[in-house]
Amino acid sequence: MPLKIATWNINSVRLRLPLVQRFLEEHQPDVLCLQETKCPDDQFPLAAFRKLGYAHIEIHGQKGYHGVATISRRPMQLVEKRGFCGIVDSRHVSTVLDVDGRRVLLHNFYVPAGGDEPDPEINTKFRHKLDFIEEMHAVRPAEEADTATVLVGDLNIAPLETDVWSHKQLLNVVSHTPVETEGLDNLRDKGGWVDLMRRHVPPEEKLFTWWSYRAKDWEVSDRGRRLDHIWASANLAPALQRIEVLREARNWERPSDHVPVIAELG
Repeated sequence: MPLKIATWNINSVRLRLPLVQRFLEEHQPDVLCLQETKCPDDQFPLAAFRKLGYAHIEIHGQKGYHGVATISRRPMQLVEKRGFCGIVDSRHVSTVLDVDGRRVLLHNFYVPAGGDEPDPEINTKFRHKLDFIEEMHAVRPAEEADTATVLVGDLNIAPLETDVWSHKQLLNVVSHTPVETEGLDNLRDKGGWVDLMRRHVPPEEKLFTWWSYRAKDWEVSDRGRRLDHIWASANLAPALQRIEVLREARNWERPSDHVPVIAELG
C-alpha cells in the first residue's frame, strides 16, 4: 500500500503559501498535514492546492491562531474535528482514506505550546497543554483489522534526550520537562502507537524538526528540538519504508521555524 504522508507546522499558510506549493511540487506527498495555519476556513487558499492536484481538503481553522488542514490528492472523507479541554480552538482534524482497499484513519494534531513557565499552578497555558495531552488518550488506533491509523502533527514535546540539543539545559524548558515527556510517552505507550520517526532513526541519534527564529545561524548552532511527530498503529508500522526530515526547508525564504517530515509507507 504505497502512501506518502507529510506533516508541517507552516506558521501561517497564507504567508507561506509559496513554500507549501514548492514543497508539494518537489516532493509530491499523497497527503500533507499542516498545523498553525492561522487562517479562518473561508479564507483558506483552496484554489492554489486544487491547481496542484490536491483536490481533497479538510480544514479546521480560526482567525490568527492555531488551525490544522489535511490536503490530499487521494479521495478522503472527514471523520471529525474534535475539541479539547472545553476550549473553542482549532487543533485537530481527522480524515479517512482508502489505500488499495485498506482504510487509513489519519489524525492531524496541533498541541498547545504551553507558554514559558513550566508550572501549571501559575501558568494556565502549561496547564492547558498537560490537560490536552491527557484528553488525547481518547484518540486511539482503530480496532478494525482492515483499518490502519496514523497520528501526525506538531505535538510540541521533544520526548527523548536526543530530541533536543541539550538534555540538561532544557530539562526546565517547556517542551522537554519531565512532566511533558512522561505524559507523551504514556500517551504513546498506552495507546499502542509506534513512533515511526524513531523506528527509522535510532534513538541514540540526534533528530530535530524545529529551530528557533532567535538563532542568528541556526544551522551552525543546531540548537533544535523534535517537536513534530508521526505515529502509527502497530498494524501499519511494518510498512514504513523511509522517513525524511527536510532540514533544507529551514533555509527557504521566509521559512517556518519547523520543517516538513515525510513518511513513506509501502
